Amino acid sequence: MHDSKNHHRTACQHSSPAVGERPFLSPSGSGPVLPSPTGRGAGVRAKFRILPHSLLARCLAILCAAVLCAAPAHALRIKEVAAVEGVRSNALTGFGLVVGLDGTGDQTTQMPYTSQGMANYLQQLGISLPAGSAMQLKNVAAVLVTAQLPAFARPGQAIDVSVSSVGNAKSLKGGTLIATPLKGADGEVYALAQGNLVIAGAGAAAGGSKVQVNHLSAGRIPGGAQVERIVETPLQQGEAVTLGLQSSDFQTARRVAQAINTRFGDGVAQALDGRTVRVTAPTTPNERVSFLAELEELPIDATKPSAKVVINSRTGSIALNQAVTLGPVAIAHGNLSISISSTPTVSQPNPMSGGQTTVTEKTNIQIRSEPGMLIELPPSAQLSDVVRAINSLGATPQDLLAILQAIKAAGALQAELEVI
Repeated sequence: MHDSKNHHRTACQHSSPAVGERPFLSPSGSGPVLPSPTGRGAGVRAKFRILPHSLLARCLAILCAAVLCAAPAHALRIKEVAAVEGVRSNALTGFGLVVGLDGTGDQTTQMPYTSQGMANYLQQLGISLPAGSAMQLKNVAAVLVTAQLPAFARPGQAIDVSVSSVGNAKSLKGGTLIATPLKGADGEVYALAQGNLVIAGAGAAAGGSKVQVNHLSAGRIPGGAQVERIVETPLQQGEAVTLGLQSSDFQTARRVAQAINTRFGDGVAQALDGRTVRVTAPTTPNERVSFLAELEELPIDATKPSAKVVINSRTGSIALNQAVTLGPVAIAHGNLSISISSTPTVSQPNPMSGGQTTVTEKTNIQIRSEPGMLIELPPSAQLSDVVRAINSLGATPQDLLAILQAIKAAGALQAELEVI
């Protein structure tokens, strides 16, 4: 028993070098050689090898790829795909005046409602203007004030407002919005806005030259409106709540109902259509809030979206999702260019004719049509292949608008085209 313990202690001592001691390397460099216990110089070769850096990096890359492949599918929470019906914000709007501008306000002779609004405001303060007087206000601008009243907002809470000029004011920078009532769609006042504007732009003009950065006729007032009236929500009404999906999808509606029934029991949730899920909820306010808080955190698997290509005809932007596929198709697209050049020429009159020398313009118009080469696009089943095939055409974004519409009409683009 004593010999086995000593043998075990000796093996442990030889398994690794002491702290601060470097292991000897074998002549071949294949692995470390540790000193023998007898001190005769005979080494005991370790049972492991030092891997080269390139091989070690390759092994780590393979291991990471295996971990990523084994990772579960991307999951979403119910709160990210659906919302409780009736719990929403409400739009508010109002007409107001911005004062304190540095001579960049409305020209009251062209914008009579600015003078009328100021006269009404002064009258509310007990100041009456003489009949027939015309105010020349260069530091006042008529504006529209908009805001979003969030759900469950209570009186006294502050909300952000946006202020936009409706006249010909050059800039609202440095202005102050005077008290402006904000009304809802029913005509009732729900908030009161007032405060200094925050303008993100800047500009200067002198001697006929003008420099401007960003927009000067619109700004925001953070926390510039105070809620005066609440909007009742149907959250606590009835025995059930209705979840509305952000986009119509039967698969997502089915998965939302399944996730809720798995957590709270069968029959609690029912998918009524591709956008609506009815959920039976507790009747007391505290229990219903706790129930919805837990419900919104339930995970569901993300569904594959329908293939869609979105085209912005004004900017030429094109966006497509990963479900877009492309069938075999051949495309020929040519460019038509028109160039107009104007060269000034001098027309001299004949001697003793009494005419005058005049400058005329010589215009040259050229129309050039570039031949279109027939290009065959292979079938593409992945988004990267579709992008690579479209880029092979070498067309501009404006040309791609017509090309994609033609491919869709030919039946080779398996996606929905949406022009915005």
